[in-house]
Amino acid sequence: MRVDLNADLGETVEGMPTADDEAMFALVSSANIACGGHAGDAASMTDAVERAARFGVAVGAHPSYDDRENFGRVRRDPTPADLRVSVAAQLDALAAAGADLRYVKPHGALYHAVTADAGQAAAVVAAIADHAARLGRPLPVLGLPGAIAGAAASAGLPFVREAFLDRGYTRDGALVPRGAPGALLDEPARVADRALRLVRDGVVDAVDGSVIEVDAASFCLHGDSPAAVEMARAVRAALDGADVGVRAPW
Repeated sequence: MRVDLNADLGETVEGMPTADDEAMFALVSSANIACGGHAGDAASMTDAVERAARFGVAVGAHPSYDDRENFGRVRRDPTPADLRVSVAAQLDALAAAGADLRYVKPHGALYHAVTADAGQAAAVVAAIADHAARLGRPLPVLGLPGAIAGAAASAGLPFVREAFLDRGYTRDGALVPRGAPGALLDEPARVADRALRLVRDGVVDAVDGSVIEVDAASFCLHGDSPAAVEMARAVRAALDGADVGVRAPW
């Protein structure tokens, strides 16, 4: 049995890192690299690509709304054409930094918008499909089920579902909004237990106590959480102890 462990990395703001990237790259199998929309710049992208090569980590693009002021966590409503151009530019920027892109995972508010907004989902997927055509191979999309999964299927792109180890779930399988009670998990032991339960049973506990099914091939930890490294170490130890291989599926 194996599973992918991904984290949002390379998220520098005004040149300052928001995570301990050196420690996190040593623990994950896939890295979602900020490519200029919400965070990151040419130098941070180059550093992330070099770290990924050193640690044998798959590189994914982490495009967002063009919204550095809010770290990409506020919903925007660009036209589909503008969103497609913005996402394409972010993918190109990461590729220009030397990345061998293996997948794409939208960031923040865009990540949630494309689960329900068919227009934004189609625009994001169109940009990914254009980049995949230039690569000459499919470029998988990582995310939650919804409009984005359908758009990816229509474009002939693989869709990979992920589960969150450090975020609370509502009973309908969505993530609890940031700032609401139960939105964030920061206890390494609890997060490690969630990873094992996802592997063994394919379920997580929602904030209301209900149990929901989550069939995911990739587990996410946010690199900018204060306890990110401790949680990642606990998850890796738990998975290693259960003979679960941590490897990228791309």
